[in-house]
Amino acid sequence: MDSRPDSDGPRFLEVGRIDKPHGVRGEVVVTLTTHRTERLAPGMVLHTDRGAITVVSSRPHQHRYLAWFDRIADREAAEAWRGTVLSAPPIDEVDDGTLWVHQLVGALVFDQYGAAHGPVVALIENPASDLLELADGQLIPLTFLTAFEPGVRIDIDAPTGLLDGDLE
Repeated sequence: MDSRPDSDGPRFLEVGRIDKPHGVRGEVVVTLTTHRTERLAPGMVLHTDRGAITVVSSRPHQHRYLAWFDRIADREAAEAWRGTVLSAPPIDEVDDGTLWVHQLVGALVFDQYGAAHGPVVALIENPASDLLELADGQLIPLTFLTAFEPGVRIDIDAPTGLLDGDLE
């Protein structure tokens, strides 16, 4: 999931993408990149590189969604929106211990000795444990996380050799 700063300061997260037109009246096929289906609720405002658009209606369709947006009136307009990334501000999360990608990316990683290892640039899904990718390409399993300050700092307890290149 991508997060990018807006010129006014808030961060917007990629929540989906307009894949293609569906029918002749401006409905489009949308693939969500989030599990938060309320991102396509009627009245929801989504941001694009072409400006904001508002969801008029949506419904599930074959593991994706069919949606009507206020600025897409017909198939020709829908075709012009093909491939458009849909973004939105983060939803206020409940403090239930859940880690959110946009809170991890950009945070600086510190090991148990206080040494800084750089910022997290991505989270890579992995069956055994999701991996924090650092700016220098190092990968750290999320299971080594011991403390966390959203967007600022991640403390880890790394096994010997993980961060100093001794492992092959």
